[in-house]
Amino acid sequence: MNKKIQKIAVIIPCFNEEVSIGDVIKKFKKIFPKADIYVFNNNSTDNTKSEALEAGAIVRLVHSKGKGNVVRRMFADVEADIYVMVDGDGTYEIEKTPFMLQYFLNNHLDMLVASRQTNIKSAYRPGHRFGNLIITSFINFLFKNSSEDILSGFRIFSKRFVKTFPAFSDGFEIEVELTIHALEMRMPIQEIKTKYISRPEGSSSKLNTYIDGIKIFLMIIKLFKEKKPLLFFFLASILFFLISILLAVPIFMDFIATGLVPRLPTAILCSALMLLSSIMMAIGIILNDISKNRKIINYFHYLSFDKINN
Repeated sequence: MNKKIQKIAVIIPCFNEEVSIGDVIKKFKKIFPKADIYVFNNNSTDNTKSEALEAGAIVRLVHSKGKGNVVRRMFADVEADIYVMVDGDGTYEIEKTPFMLQYFLNNHLDMLVASRQTNIKSAYRPGHRFGNLIITSFINFLFKNSSEDILSGFRIFSKRFVKTFPAFSDGFEIEVELTIHALEMRMPIQEIKTKYISRPEGSSSKLNTYIDGIKIFLMIIKLFKEKKPLLFFFLASILFFLISILLAVPIFMDFIATGLVPRLPTAILCSALMLLSSIMMAIGIILNDISKNRKIINYFHYLSFDKINN
């Protein structure tokens, strides 16, 4: 490992994980005895805080509910050269972290994602697996990517990534935002396959398949609009244009046959839709220029941080 690396920080977002958090911390202490291990406690109502302190972690309280708020606080407060982020539920293959870290350094990455692999249904419920597949496929289609696990909670980041990440989401959709940020900035990122195991007895998932799935999908749409405004508003423009034409054809045929416009309200609606189509296209062009300027500013900010060499 490069001698210039001064600090590795393990950052663990946590909510009601008293059953598993102690074991997670102990595993990381064995792997990185000199690293700072932070547990960011998101209003847990059980003994998560005491278990984390007893295991030797630095515990910080985050009052704003939601994983996105926790990640935003972690990235803002913790100073390090490399950040290892993992959920505190004990489901990830922490023992593979040294290999992941060396892979991260050897390939000069800004983000390495642990792609979860398991055949245990209780570890990775079918609903979550299907939702992840849909969301991952959608992101890959929009951003020409080839990820397998967009929603993984086990990642390694460079300081460059962490300190230039503009977190906006509040909840579990934060993983989508992390990936899209890296893709937009064209950062070097990769995935590596790791085991995914069942939660320990007495522990339960905080992810709601349907509610959080909807939130994640809405976040994708929002980020799609912000990151690719020209394509987003072009599609909206085409939609309004086609609806206008579809409604106008019968009116036009009646006019050819009779010389009259019997459905005047529909004709007015067609005109309004065509105007709206033009407005959508104009908005897309303007926002696209703004988005390009924002990307340039963000990229120069990204370059202001030294990269990690190995």
